[in-house]
Amino acid sequence: MTITPTKPPRNWDPVVKLTHWSIVVAMLANGVFTESGSWPHIWVGYALAGMLALRLLWGIVGPREARFSAFPPSLPRAMAHIRAIKSGQAHDQPSHNPLGALMVYAIWGTLSIIVASGIAMAGLPSKAVTHEHHGVEQAAPHEGEEREGEENPLGETHEAAVNLLYVLIVLHLGGVIFETRRSGRGLVLAMLPGRR
Repeated sequence: MTITPTKPPRNWDPVVKLTHWSIVVAMLANGVFTESGSWPHIWVGYALAGMLALRLLWGIVGPREARFSAFPPSLPRAMAHIRAIKSGQAHDQPSHNPLGALMVYAIWGTLSIIVASGIAMAGLPSKAVTHEHHGVEQAAPHEGEEREGEENPLGETHEAAVNLLYVLIVLHLGGVIFETRRSGRGLVLAMLPGRR
C-alpha cells in the first residue's frame, strides 16, 4: 500500500533535538577547533559522552517516537525499505525509517567507541581536574600509552572510529537529503530547535 506523504514534518521532542545538535557541535568543536589531546578537546569529549548517555537513556524512557522500540535495527526491514524505494512507494514512518534506524545505531555505536577510547586515554573527569589544576596543558600519559616509536592501540582505535564517523555523517546527510526529496517531508526542519 502506497501512502502519499501529506503530513507536515515530524516534530522531534526537545531532548532529541538537544542531544542531536549538542553532538553535532561537539564533533565540530573537536574535529575543527581543538587540538587532539588538549584539555578543551578532552572536556568536549566528556560533554559528548554526557549527551550520548542522555540520548540513550531517552531511548528507554522518552516519548514513543524517540524510543528504541520505535526504530529497532533490522536488516530485513531495511532491505524491504530499499525495495519500496525502487518501486516508488513512500510509507509514512512514525520514527526513523529502517535504513535511517541502521544509520542511527551505527552512529551511536561509533560515538560510543570514540568516547570509550578517549576516556581510556585521558582518564575520568576527576583525574582531568587534578591534572588541570596542576597547570598541565596536555593529557597526562597513562600506563600503556604511546612511547617514542611505539604504536598506541587506543589512539589508533580512537582515530579510526573518528574517521568512520565522518563517513557515516556524510552518508547520513545524503540519506536525509534523499528521503526529504523522495517523501516530500522536511526532515531537516523537523530537527530544528523551536519548530512546533
